[in-house]
Amino acid sequence: MKRSNFKIVKIDKNKSLFNYEKKILINELILNLKLGYYDFEKKKPQKVKFSLEIDYEDKKPSSDKDIKSIVNYGTIVKLITKLVKKKHYNFLETLAEAVFDELFKDKRIAKIMLKIEKLEILKQCSSVGIQITKKRSHDKL
Repeated sequence: MKRSNFKIVKIDKNKSLFNYEKKILINELILNLKLGYYDFEKKKPQKVKFSLEIDYEDKKPSSDKDIKSIVNYGTIVKLITKLVKKKHYNFLETLAEAVFDELFKDKRIAKIMLKIEKLEILKQCSSVGIQITKKRSHDKL
């Protein structure tokens, strides 16, 4: 009789067999803020639109009873709103970097795509802005 090459493996119930790749979507968060390099931009607030895709990984499913088991989109909106009230930013890029710094404090977050648009700055355009994607590096420096 031929022997099988299969091994019987015992599964540790405390270890997960799956990794979850999750994405938070925040579309068109519109805030009034003072943003810009030029004097006229520093005098009055303008409408600025934020859209984000936030990728994060988890080794276990979300718990329906524990809000800390998820990356909470409501918390993210509050963080961005608070951030733009704290300080005047001259450039969209520096504002984006401040958003990244705040959000990457959550170690579960692996990647953020952030789009920021000024909605009222050029009459010829419905918006002008930037889109930046930043990934957490797992390489040691």
